Amino acid sequence: MSLPVIGVTGYADQSARPPNVPIFAIARTYVRAVSLGGGTPLVIPPYLDDALVRGAFEGVDGLILSGGGDIHPSSFGETDCGLLWRVDERRDRAELSLARWALEEKLPILAICRGVQTLNVAAGGTLIQDIPTQTSNALSHSCVAGRPLPTVAHTVDVVPGSRLADLIGVGEIGVNSAHHQAVKDVGDQLTVVARAPDGIIEALEAPRHPFCVGVQWHPEAMVESTPVMRSLFEGLIKAARS
Repeated sequence: MSLPVIGVTGYADQSARPPNVPIFAIARTYVRAVSLGGGTPLVIPPYLDDALVRGAFEGVDGLILSGGGDIHPSSFGETDCGLLWRVDERRDRAELSLARWALEEKLPILAICRGVQTLNVAAGGTLIQDIPTQTSNALSHSCVAGRPLPTVAHTVDVVPGSRLADLIGVGEIGVNSAHHQAVKDVGDQLTVVARAPDGIIEALEAPRHPFCVGVQWHPEAMVESTPVMRSLFEGLIKAARS
């Protein structure tokens, strides 16, 4: 039996040697998580023209919108607050297209960190550009910015009766944290299914979609230390298989 192919959005990187050789990359933790869940990971490069992005979309059974740098606020009708990190508008365009098609055509989606923000913008929502300066009494959400670790940074409260609750449990769940942007106005079709103790939105899902779950933390970095996080990938791959 062939394994479902799960597209994982990649990012542009110039850390290869010799210096300044541009590459497309993805963290190995995503590959490990998809493999543990029973799928075949396939990296989708960010710098493709529209036809090639569409071809990649049509070649996968499920989609992971991965973590990474900030989304440019022009995507949701705002100007740059001056505190953004690793903005890549070419990546934004490709991933927003993928997210919109996946929502419209019911392709199974798991959105992670930046990915849940991409999902929300694709659905017409907006973002908090910088939690520390644009919200009051917030926790530190970027305690490991750019380097998601399995360490629990804070808890989230998961809404009973949600798909997320079915996957990882209801009530308080410990999660890691590596972001300073977050969901502000929730997009069409989406509903909030988890919040941090400071009120920051930590998870969204689309109730009328076969499988569309987005989390603000990095479950792919926790699949070894917190096995319940594997359920997110298993759920995606089960939906992709069917």
